[in-house]
Formats: sequence, C-alpha cells, structure tokens
Amino acid sequence: MSFLHPGVEIKSPAQLDAMRRAGLVVGRTLELLTERVVPGMTTAQIDAVAEEHIRDSGATPSFLGYQGFPATLCVSVNDEVVHGIPGDRVVREGDVVSIDCGAIVDGWHGDAAVTVALGEVSDEVTELLRVTEEALWRGIGAARLGGRIGDISAAVETYVRGEGPYGVVEDFTGHGIGSAMHQPPDVPNVGRAGRGLRITEGLALAIEPMVTLGDQANDTLDDDWTVVTRDGRTAAHFEHSMTVTAEGLWVLTAVDGGRARLAAAGLPFGGR
Repeated sequence: MSFLHPGVEIKSPAQLDAMRRAGLVVGRTLELLTERVVPGMTTAQIDAVAEEHIRDSGATPSFLGYQGFPATLCVSVNDEVVHGIPGDRVVREGDVVSIDCGAIVDGWHGDAAVTVALGEVSDEVTELLRVTEEALWRGIGAARLGGRIGDISAAVETYVRGEGPYGVVEDFTGHGIGSAMHQPPDVPNVGRAGRGLRITEGLALAIEPMVTLGDQANDTLDDDWTVVTRDGRTAAHFEHSMTVTAEGLWVLTAVDGGRARLAAAGLPFGGR
C-alpha cells in the first residue's frame, strides 16, 4: 500500500482482493436483506439478520461502534436520508427502507447500500428509486484511469437533474475506502467534470448518491445520527464500493463484480 496524497491509499492487487472479499460479504448481506425484509419487522430485527450473516461469513460489521454508532446497519425509512439507527420502529407496507451495510475482512472494508420498497408504493417513489440507482451506475461508469473525481460527481448530478425536479443531497458524500471505512477523497454527488483528485490504479471509492423527492435540505435528529429531509418527503440511497483497474471497472460490493450492469452499458469489466 502507498499513499498518493495525505490519507489517500493506493492498494496493491492483493489488498484489493481482500477488499473484494469484504465487498462480497456486504453484497450478499444486502441480497439477503432485500429478500428477508417484510412489513411487520422492526428495524432492530433487520439489523440482527445482518449481523448474524456478516459474522457467519467470517467478517466483522464496520458500523458497529464506529464513532459510537450502536448497530450493524444504518436503516433509514421514508424521509430518513441516511444513518438511521435500528430500534423498535416497525416497517410497514408502503414504506421505503434504505439499508446501508459495511463489513471488514482481514482489516479491509466494504460498504454499500440499497433502498427497497415494501409492497405497493406510488409511481413517483418507484421512479425515485430507479433514478437513484441508475445515478449510482452512471457515477461508476464515469470513472476512468487518468480521470478525476469530479467526473463521477458530474455524472451523478447530470443524470438526476435530467430526470426530474429531484433533490440531490450535497451535505453527505461518497468517500475513499480501504483499511478504514471512510478515507479521503470525498466523492460529492454534485460537481464539475475534470475537477478533483486524479483516479489512479489502486484507488478504491464508495460512490453513494442520495436523492429526494423534494428539496435536498436536511436536518439531523436529536440522536445525532439520523438525517431526515426538512420537507418530510421521501429519500433514496444507493451505494457501491469500486475500483478501476487497467482492464476496466470492478464493483467490489456487487456480487457479480458489476459484470451485468457494466456489460449492459457497454463498459469494460476489470475484476478478477
């Protein structure tokens, strides 16, 4: 491992392989939760399913104890944007549930998030989820060796703005990831192409658009964690950890490494 700039880790191939192992734990945990989360569960029960699966996979939850966070997952419901603390809240038919998950394998981190709708939701909420997930993949697809972080930011923002009057959350960003869950550089969801840190082989990034049906303005609740939209409208959050190799893009937290989505977009797969 080397450092391109202060705090910016450049991983060796072996270290990226370790990150891939952590990423697979995260990806498979999120797949499991997407199948298992149903109306009537508490957010604490969702969290317990995740912790059991992560530990049974030989990994450690990244979030548990991080800066005092008390759970394995961030579970954010409806107008909660990110960092919702699991507890006795019961999720119900028609709720939108964002699940953010991290795991550590051999000291290396994976971090990803999905948002799922429970049962029937409105067409505008369905479209919000589609737009947010597609914005994530547009951001991933904009990453190139020799390109810049701003290329990712611009791709996310341009796509979302072009799809409708959505709010793109600016106060929270993606980030570098590796031997710590959050590292430089920040990966904003708004920005200009050609700006920011240059993307080099061995850099790993967590890209995570957060999009709202209304204004992007938000507040943090008294628990000092849960972020909610100020106007009370629904938010969505999708995230993957990824890297760029000489061969192409490698989505470390996608179970297939990103092969299917990248192929559909005509983008090169760079994993192994």
